[in-house]
Amino acid sequence: MNKILIVIDMQNDFIDGALGTAEACEIVPAVAERIRAYEPGNVYATRDTHEEHYMDTQEGRNLPVAHCIRGSEGWQIRPEIAEALGDAPVFDKPTFGSTALADAILERSKKEEIGIEICGLCTDICVVSNALLLKAYMPEVPITVDARLCAGVTPESHEKALATMQMCQVKVTGTD
Repeated sequence: MNKILIVIDMQNDFIDGALGTAEACEIVPAVAERIRAYEPGNVYATRDTHEEHYMDTQEGRNLPVAHCIRGSEGWQIRPEIAEALGDAPVFDKPTFGSTALADAILERSKKEEIGIEICGLCTDICVVSNALLLKAYMPEVPITVDARLCAGVTPESHEKALATMQMCQVKVTGTD
């Protein structure tokens, strides 16, 4: 079985920018280390990508904090993470889950047996959305989320998202 790592939204705005948290800052070195532990062809990433009119979107009206605006410093993947990712494909996504990523992983799963590990930000929004999307696309593919390599908007919402993923048969590790 080929293990695939999916790195969700390790961007400046989610680490120490517009929506950053201390917990997000803390996971950066461990996420970079995990990326380097994988074969380069087995790593994928996403990048939350909004346009200048973000505040006019449904998400912008519900989360009125401009973030991850295409081309801005906050939109960039954290340098340590970008360096570790190397040439890994990065999927820009205008919303929480990436159907383009799910399509790419689904196609790969048709050619070989895979397992998926997910890490990144934010546990309670984009990590959980992508985990459940991938599970819906590939119910028989094992999916794992390491709680130590994720951070949520708050520690409480992080824990709730982990519980949600467990209920949907995503294996959660790193909770002890």
